[in-house]
Amino acid sequence: MREYLVVAAVVLAGFALVAAAMGGRRLLAPADPTPAKLTTYESGVDPIGTGWEQGSVRYLVFALLYVIFAVDVVYLFPWALVVRTELGAASLVEMGIFIGVLVVALLHVWRRGLLRWW
Repeated sequence: MREYLVVAAVVLAGFALVAAAMGGRRLLAPADPTPAKLTTYESGVDPIGTGWEQGSVRYLVFALLYVIFAVDVVYLFPWALVVRTELGAASLVEMGIFIGVLVVALLHVWRRGLLRWW
């Protein structure tokens, strides 16, 4: 049971430190709420209108393409580092198929015109 007491003491000490920090901030921080300070701040742009504005889907497509190809690179670099020493010809064929699928996907996206910015 002593181990549980140690864990409980550490958890209580953590809660006490958080409570002390929050209380110290409340006591020491200046409080001057003005309407300008209470408005929503979003990337340096003042909020205008409602929050339900429709955005362009094209940015989502660019983000998804980036994520797809960035994840693929995460798999390619470690494979390339060990291919000469530990992996054999079967691994080379598997990676060729993997890269082939990526190239086909990239050609499909390019053919549909999703890589144009304008």
